[in-house]
Amino acid sequence: MQEIIHNPINPDKVAENPGLMAYAHSAGGAVIRPEDMGKVKGKSVLAMRQQSERQLNQVYQQMAVLAQQAKALRQRVEVSERIYRVNMNFEPIINETYYVYEKENGSDVLSMVAPNEWGRSYKFSRFIAQVTLLADHTWEVLYNEEFE
Repeated sequence: MQEIIHNPINPDKVAENPGLMAYAHSAGGAVIRPEDMGKVKGKSVLAMRQQSERQLNQVYQQMAVLAQQAKALRQRVEVSERIYRVNMNFEPIINETYYVYEKENGSDVLSMVAPNEWGRSYKFSRFIAQVTLLADHTWEVLYNEEFE
């Protein structure tokens, strides 16, 4: 007579492919804990926000530089237009420094003489700007009381 061996393990509790299970299937297996997805997502969102904030700050800094450059260019154009409206008694030389004054009658004058070089013969209502003629025939503003 053949003896029937009874398996004490419940077939419903045995996995066919235990290596593919998402958790340890034996007492000696590695401990696998399920992740708290709320915590994982929270850390991910925080990291994303920090990185985005850093990049936005870089963009804002670049925008500030561009805005400053645009302001300086606008100032050069305004002063250049004002200088080219004056009656010049000489031909300005590129890379030389000149001074713009306003007369009592409101007209402007371009001069080679600095404000501190006039002495008692200073005959203008105010000093407007110190400028240098650039190669593109615009004027670099070294000092301008209106834009300070």
